[in-house]
Amino acid sequence: MSQDDKAATPLPLAGLKVVEFTHMVMGPTVGMVLGDLGADVVKVEPIGGDNTRRLLGSGAGYFPMYGRNKRSLSVDLKSPEGKQIAFDMIDRADVLIENFRPGAMDALGFGEAALKARNPGLIYCSAKGFLSGPYEHRAALDEVAQMMGGLAYMTGPPGRPLRAGASVIDVIGGLFGVIGVLAALIQRGTLGRGQTVKSALYENCVFLVGQHMAQYVVTGTAARPMPVRISAWAIYDQFQTKDEQTVFAGVVTDGQWVGFCKAFGLDDFAAEETLVKNNGRVQARDRIIPRVQDLFRTFTKAELLTKLEEIGLPFAPINRPEDLFDDAHLTASGGLLDLHLPDDQRPIRLPALPVEIDGHRPAIQHDLAKPGQHTGEVLAELGYDPARIADLLSRGLVVQAEG
Repeated sequence: MSQDDKAATPLPLAGLKVVEFTHMVMGPTVGMVLGDLGADVVKVEPIGGDNTRRLLGSGAGYFPMYGRNKRSLSVDLKSPEGKQIAFDMIDRADVLIENFRPGAMDALGFGEAALKARNPGLIYCSAKGFLSGPYEHRAALDEVAQMMGGLAYMTGPPGRPLRAGASVIDVIGGLFGVIGVLAALIQRGTLGRGQTVKSALYENCVFLVGQHMAQYVVTGTAARPMPVRISAWAIYDQFQTKDEQTVFAGVVTDGQWVGFCKAFGLDDFAAEETLVKNNGRVQARDRIIPRVQDLFRTFTKAELLTKLEEIGLPFAPINRPEDLFDDAHLTASGGLLDLHLPDDQRPIRLPALPVEIDGHRPAIQHDLAKPGQHTGEVLAELGYDPARIADLLSRGLVVQAEG
């Protein structure tokens, strides 16, 4: 297949209609991924827009990161006219996404049972704090799940539980939601109806720490927090360089050990029979690591990175998020997408979906939208004539922002 043929191939989810009632991170992640893959995602926002747009501090990046490839409809859902607009959209939709507190959608008249009665083929995706069970009515956030689910305990040093440095549980919860939606869409062809998909923060956090639960079952010893864990490999650490920089390096196979010793002149280690196999090296870690630390301090960061790459070992500089804007690999491979902040049209670059399909990275179909930017367009597609749209606008029941 030629590059032109690949470029002309429709995106995998082209033609799929998605209505999104979400805020914050987990729900918007579901919509962003579906939109990146070609679905027509309409984000339904209140008059004035989703409050996520106005968050400060660590929340300031939520909307820019998870709001792309969506159209925006701004509508008063508490009005009869606004509810009818939403019903008209849902009646034509394949997927609905929501992540509000339990009961909120029912209170608005958009609960699962009511909507499936109207549209039996609808995939109803709820992104919540907890799946069905004793906790299902509790409120939850990413940090709550990390504390309850054991991830914070594993991340920080002993006695100092620490949340991970990104909204990993929200984002992974969104990804599991997408997996469920895609599975339900496939099965709709055989069942002849839609299904309800639920993804939750707590359960996906428990899934992430499942390896540590399994470790306890296998060894009978509880997993220690990552900063003090017993590593599966003798060399799997951060090391200081001559110019006081930090580099991570790992030696994770017996073959890598041979290449590592040869490249760095560690002939005595290479000749030692007890170090030939990984488990022997782990048991000798206390004498291997100081030697490697001293060795790496004789190299500058640039020198060490070059040498590690030549050997083919796992390695990494210790980057900050802002360093990634200039990362050579990301900038050359389409790993960053060009967007514009809706407030002032400042150009920004943010990470693309981390997947290639037939050699292509999913790109931008819709830039970050202003609240209600596509209101008139969406209503016209629903069959509303210009006079009716004008009436709704004049009464403040919908808002149309300039694009």
